[in-house]
Amino acid sequence: MPEGSYGLYIAGKWVKGVAPELAAVSPSSGRTFAATSVADAAQAGLAVEAAASAWPAWASASAFERADTCSALAAAILSRREDLARALTEDQGKPLLTEAYDEVDELAVYFAMAAEDAKRSQGTIPSSVSSARRVLTMRVPLGVIAVVSPWNWPYTMGAEVLAPALAAGNAVVWVPAPTTTACSALLVEVLAEALSASGAPAGILNFVSGPGAVVGDAVVSHPLVAGVGFVGSVATGSLVASRASGKTQILELGGNGPMVVMDDADLALATDAALEAAYLCAGQSCTAGERFLVHSAVRAEFVERVVEATAARVRLGDPFDPETTMGPLNNEATAAKFDQHVGDAVSRGAKLCIGGSRESGRPTTLYAEATVIDGVTREMVIAREETFGPVVPVLEVASMEEAIALTNSTPFGLTAAVFTADLERGLAFAEAVRAGWVNINASTNLWESHLPFGGRSGSVSGRGRVGGRSVMDTFTEPKTVVFPAPRS
Repeated sequence: MPEGSYGLYIAGKWVKGVAPELAAVSPSSGRTFAATSVADAAQAGLAVEAAASAWPAWASASAFERADTCSALAAAILSRREDLARALTEDQGKPLLTEAYDEVDELAVYFAMAAEDAKRSQGTIPSSVSSARRVLTMRVPLGVIAVVSPWNWPYTMGAEVLAPALAAGNAVVWVPAPTTTACSALLVEVLAEALSASGAPAGILNFVSGPGAVVGDAVVSHPLVAGVGFVGSVATGSLVASRASGKTQILELGGNGPMVVMDDADLALATDAALEAAYLCAGQSCTAGERFLVHSAVRAEFVERVVEATAARVRLGDPFDPETTMGPLNNEATAAKFDQHVGDAVSRGAKLCIGGSRESGRPTTLYAEATVIDGVTREMVIAREETFGPVVPVLEVASMEEAIALTNSTPFGLTAAVFTADLERGLAFAEAVRAGWVNINASTNLWESHLPFGGRSGSVSGRGRVGGRSVMDTFTEPKTVVFPAPRS
């Protein structure tokens, strides 16, 4: 990633923040590789005002014109694939070869998909109570959408809201996570250049960075913001929901999703899935397998298989090294939570089978070892909360009924997975558990970007859905037009 300073992008121009710049420090090397601007509440307000001024012209463009622009954004992303992937690895810490390129590719898919969905927005012609009247309904954009994104998937978690919101005719103000602002700013540079070349109105995309309590709060609570898309923690999401009261909201929050392995499961398949569920993005994913509920008949063999596979196949190291399969954690707060959850489990009698510590001799202290813990019980904090680290906590269950009860025993309701040779049994599990997404014989981390994704109603895992047309439908609304019937 090129060294330098990254600014704020407001009303089609790059400007400096008013506060001192924030150093961008690589979690893998500890090197300061860039500096990012820090806005204040006033600058955040200017970004919202710029979006509010720009969106009517953008909304009046045809759906096909907006689709062409989104297609151009997808092409621009792919043309800078190498730069964007390396920036992501430097800033976030995920391995370049096995994860960063994939995230950039999926990022482009979000814009390409939004382009196609924009062309398919449809209205209706309802009947009127009077033969002398005709009625049309059409979907129209809300206006200004605030997008607040996390650091674990800095590109795609922002784009899953940003791309369809733009394609639908809204203007956007994007607030990235502070620890991955640099790579996010590089993405905005790529998008801004393509938007300018397309002739899109200046101000439909704005980018303001800084502390969430200042910049994020100023944006989501601004009276000119009509909708908010937030991806992040449960605690922050609750604050966002309160500050954005009265606005249309999509909140994709945390999970404690279990991966259930029944006595008839294909253990080779389940082992492969466990590694993906626990170690993708070093476990820093809301869809990670946070609990592994394994039937007593196969628990010992499953644990043995996962420990052997972890030792043989997980390579913790420099994320730029092509041999590396797992990089460091992104920040100290996440690493400290990993330490605390593992330590609590071991102190309460769980067995540490492999890993469990931060690996010494690395450039930073953020390299958490791939970890397997057996004998976890429901009282342990690792079984009740979201760890967000590379760990496989195994809880023994005696039946499907117990697995369902344990799945539903926490306030979370985002994802779940079950492994069984009996499809009917798997479908019964899927219907019984409180989760917005359930995989049968696949990792909790399996998802497809065009499908609706989000937390189950009544859980703390969020509200609304991302994926495909879901965001476009949420951030548009029906407008009804009534007019006299044509005279015969």
